[in-house]
Amino acid sequence: MAKNNNAFTSIPDSTVPNSKASFSHPSKLAERLEKADRKLRRRQRYVEKDGRCNVQHGNVRETYRYLTDIFTTLVDLKWRVSLLVFIMAYAITWLFFGVIWWFIAYCRGDLEHLEDSEWTPCIKNLNGFVSAFLFSIETETTIGYGHRVITDKCPEGIVLLLLQAILGSMVNAFMVGCMFVKISQPNKRAETLVFSSHAVISLRDDKLCLMFRVGDLRQSHIVEASIRAKLIKSKQTQEGEFIPLNQTDINVGFETGDDRLFLVSPLIISHEINENSPFWEVSKRQLEKDEFEIVVILEGMVEATGTSCSRQ
Repeated sequence: MAKNNNAFTSIPDSTVPNSKASFSHPSKLAERLEKADRKLRRRQRYVEKDGRCNVQHGNVRETYRYLTDIFTTLVDLKWRVSLLVFIMAYAITWLFFGVIWWFIAYCRGDLEHLEDSEWTPCIKNLNGFVSAFLFSIETETTIGYGHRVITDKCPEGIVLLLLQAILGSMVNAFMVGCMFVKISQPNKRAETLVFSSHAVISLRDDKLCLMFRVGDLRQSHIVEASIRAKLIKSKQTQEGEFIPLNQTDINVGFETGDDRLFLVSPLIISHEINENSPFWEVSKRQLEKDEFEIVVILEGMVEATGTSCSRQ
């Protein structure tokens, strides 16, 4: 979850003051107009409100690394692409072996002796490419209708049958495994983990704290839930190096164990602004002008399935 500057400041009721105020306080008018324009202007976010990271990888030269982990690559694809790969994997395999079955029948002369009852073909009742393609599907899916069968007078066909059976099992295991992992991903479970629309800075136990709320809409619990927060802000080091997206930890109870949540009812997450806080030397005026985001990550295990999920 990312919070923009509007979450920490109050929006003025009117962006244009009355005429009397504009003549008596021109500097305040310009300041308020600038503030309103800054709040209304939409800036590009590092992390969107729905948790999607607004980052695109460019100039990736070693694309072969995606193929070294092809299983994860297929799981990370969009659903329409995954379904297309799923269909094409089976279709290409059936077509490939169908061509080989037809080629064996063609080379043996089985297609020239279709009406010869004394001729023993490699595959009975195979009379063309379509029937070879159907036989390939029957072999790989183990349907076995019984009309087209392989004979014992075709050693090359027996070897091909073994190869297709083994390769078909591998294709089934790989593609079904990819689809199962993709279906079982707990992304939708994280949709019911919600954060408050705004964060506030207020006194709590006589200490200045940054606070927001988090809750779970489902009755089933998130086991071992934990929360952490990051401040995304540009930084310039003492040596003059500019870091555009520097990440700084925001303590939300790591030392005291308050970051481990029992998320039965909505909870208020608090960050104390002390000398160790990245907001310690930031004034209210600077807070209104600075460009930064706060990314909150909630992690845990789904009680029903035992799979881990996270929400940003």
